[in-house]
Amino acid sequence: MTIIYSAHAAAKGGRGGHTETDDKKVVLDLSPPGSNGPGTNPEQLFACGYGACFGGALAFIAGQKKITLPETPTVHVDINLHKTETGFHLSGAINVALSGLDDAVAAELVRATHDFCPYSKATRGNIDMAISLNGKPV
Repeated sequence: MTIIYSAHAAAKGGRGGHTETDDKKVVLDLSPPGSNGPGTNPEQLFACGYGACFGGALAFIAGQKKITLPETPTVHVDINLHKTETGFHLSGAINVALSGLDDAVAAELVRATHDFCPYSKATRGNIDMAISLNGKPV
């Protein structure tokens, strides 16, 4: 396996601390979810990264399948933090907003993207993720 990119970041102080990348392109204060503090939280960062990765994977898969996207899709990602008797876990949902394609073609494209996306692969079997297209499960 060939590494094509490595990201480097450090976090100090946990959910109420600070995080930044080594190149300083991301420099953020953190606040616990629901605290109304001034910073973001890991769940928001995860949702942003997953959405960007899924959107890039969708464009790649569309190109591989020679499907011309009539518009740039918007990928909405929800990440939920759950408290259980034994600790915490995550779940989520991805909704791709895409019009102008045949529904069956668009749904197959979203399913293929979920199979291909590195974030989807990393979370598969660990985080329940509901996948939908224009608000309808695929």
